[in-house]
Amino acid sequence: MLFFNMVVSLPFSYWSMDTNASIHQINNTQESMSSSDYYANLKKSLHILSLSVFGVVFVLGVFGNGLVIWVAGFRMKKNVNTVWFLNLAVADFLFTAFLPLSITYQALNFHWPFGKLMCKLNGTVNFLNLYASVYTLVAISVDRLVSIVWPVWAQIHRNVRKASYMSYGNITICYNNYASSNNYTNPDVIQLRHFRHRSMTITRVLLGFIIPFSVMLSCYSIIIHRLRNSPTLAKRSGRPFRVIATIIITFFLCWAPFHIMTIVELKRFDPDSQSETLALVIGIGLPLATCLAYINSCLNPVLYIFIGQDFKDKICKPILKVLESAFQEDEINTYTKSTSASENKRSDHNTEL
Repeated sequence: MLFFNMVVSLPFSYWSMDTNASIHQINNTQESMSSSDYYANLKKSLHILSLSVFGVVFVLGVFGNGLVIWVAGFRMKKNVNTVWFLNLAVADFLFTAFLPLSITYQALNFHWPFGKLMCKLNGTVNFLNLYASVYTLVAISVDRLVSIVWPVWAQIHRNVRKASYMSYGNITICYNNYASSNNYTNPDVIQLRHFRHRSMTITRVLLGFIIPFSVMLSCYSIIIHRLRNSPTLAKRSGRPFRVIATIIITFFLCWAPFHIMTIVELKRFDPDSQSETLALVIGIGLPLATCLAYINSCLNPVLYIFIGQDFKDKICKPILKVLESAFQEDEINTYTKSTSASENKRSDHNTEL
């Protein structure tokens, strides 16, 4: 199981700076085109949109994830679910707490005034959020699968201590592609940078998206099949399953466009594929996809509230109570205990006969 939490991250450069720098270069190219006024206005609009989204994500993310950390970490009795949700909230909280650096970077027209150390630290936090989130979701999916398909084994081996060890073992090694040479006119250096960019982008898409979601899809396909064959089990595990499934679907919808656009963005290094249409698609699509990926960091607390209880309960109960209810364990283990007890009674009765 430790495999799912041992992540090797090999990005091209730190995420937000590299993405925004690419957008900045593309926009500079667009300004030299015949419709320079149109592209200049488009660049300004996207710039304002990005800053606005980043500001909203910062406020909602710090407050919402901070609230989740307080409830799951300090108010509730620890269970396996609270360990998972706490891990997700910490990753999102750190990411949103560092957002003012990215906001400043964009507001200064893509100038980084904080030095190389903060640049690397900011990049590490950005990728830590991506990989810690996606591999925590993988661990949650495997945990759900084990609890539902092998409930007796899960009752014996599934506990808070092991879940905490898996969370602590969520090791992310971030490699930032700072240029080995400052000579950007040397064809060999340019070719090396392009090769590393392609390699790191493909690695990021595979390790940060395709492989994890393949595992999650497989787990939930088996879980759904099992729940269809056991209505009682489906009723007892309904709410936790609904919350976790919604989080995973939301993560997919927010991050899929970003990974798709990073693959499309690779075409700008192909001399035979240069066109005004491609520049327009990348120039519009990449900042919008990046904004959508950022938004995911403040959505989970909202989902916990609106998915964890019926709407009437949401209105009547305080938010803290709703969050506590969303993080509670399901009744699978209780169901397993009662089932095992009844089977033991039947076995003893048959032995007496």
